[in-house]
Amino acid sequence: MPGLAEALLDLQELTRRLRRDCPWDREQTALTIVPHTVEEAYEVADAAGSRDDAKLLDELGDLLFQVYFLALLLEERGSGDLEQAARSIHEKLVRRHPHVFGDVEAETAGRVRSNWEAIKRDQEGRSGIFHDVPESLPSLLYARKIQRRAAAIDFEYPDAQGAVADLDDEVRELKEAIDAAGGDPAPESEPDLHVFEELGDVLFAAVNVARRVNVDPELALRAMSQRFRRRVERAEERASAAGEAFAELTLEQKDAYFDEAKEEFR
Repeated sequence: MPGLAEALLDLQELTRRLRRDCPWDREQTALTIVPHTVEEAYEVADAAGSRDDAKLLDELGDLLFQVYFLALLLEERGSGDLEQAARSIHEKLVRRHPHVFGDVEAETAGRVRSNWEAIKRDQEGRSGIFHDVPESLPSLLYARKIQRRAAAIDFEYPDAQGAVADLDDEVRELKEAIDAAGGDPAPESEPDLHVFEELGDVLFAAVNVARRVNVDPELALRAMSQRFRRRVERAEERASAAGEAFAELTLEQKDAYFDEAKEEFR
């Protein structure tokens, strides 16, 4: 694939030139670049979620540049380079796919994941159930990764319905905690500790349900937030067209416009 090789080498040379000749790029460190890397990763996820292939292609290019730039920073410190990163991931993927490159059998995706975790634990010297779980992950993804590690040793509900039943129990306990705390707290006051803990249980249980039904909780919540935003904005437009200020309407009136917006987008 000479075209691919040429394109990748061109990008590497461009990265080196920007690092050398651009004042902004010269000042960057891994710590200053990583926030941009995370942002680009989210933009890739957003493009994939919107099923916009042209946008996905563009965002993948942005993310690829981040990889090249971070690898160049490693090279400058004498700690590695892009070639080492590529060879390392190639070796790792071969090692973790013995059902493809060896004689191990794995007929299902679930079995592949179990083998994957076992290889990391037994062959790569990673000790403990929760080895190498980054604390910097967004909370929903952190919870899912914790749950996946527990599931790897079969510490989980036997099916999705068991996870849903647990979620129902946690919601019930949250309602009881809110009632015991006297309802809504005063604005800008500290939450009741029991309510705080029970709400955490609800969120953790909801992530568990999402994991069991193959839904990414981060993407699902983001998609719902976007749907809610679009509906509210459309409700406001409808109210404005009727000569009304949406923010000044009663809750019942707002709900009526909101329901109309939901039907319009359905």
